[in-house]
Amino acid sequence: GHLRYLQGAAEHGDLVIAAVNSDSSVRLAKGATRPIVPDFERAELVAALGVVDWVVVFSEPTVVHLIEKIRPDVHAKGTDYRVDTVVERSSVKAFGGRVEIVGDPKDHSTSELVHRLKDLDCE
Repeated sequence: GHLRYLQGAAEHGDLVIAAVNSDSSVRLAKGATRPIVPDFERAELVAALGVVDWVVVFSEPTVVHLIEKIRPDVHAKGTDYRVDTVVERSSVKAFGGRVEIVGDPKDHSTSELVHRLKDLDCE
């Protein structure tokens, strides 16, 4: 899902800057047992994708602060959003940027995978 999302983002710009949630922000959003993979490793994996030019790890609940510093022409979000539900949209539009919804349908997730693995009978 993340790969297709980042490929979709690349179709809308010349440079892809991927923002990766810090471990602390993932714990706040997903619970004490998350993340499964530490932020520096997730950032390294994302950076290895050919469509990504830069990776930044952020700790805030949203990327508004980062958006205001970078001022991208396009802010891409996955298909689990609609343009009107993107928290950062007003910040993006304030400097003339636009929001694009990209990637494949959000019908898979790490949370779902974790639940499926827990349900396996490993004996």
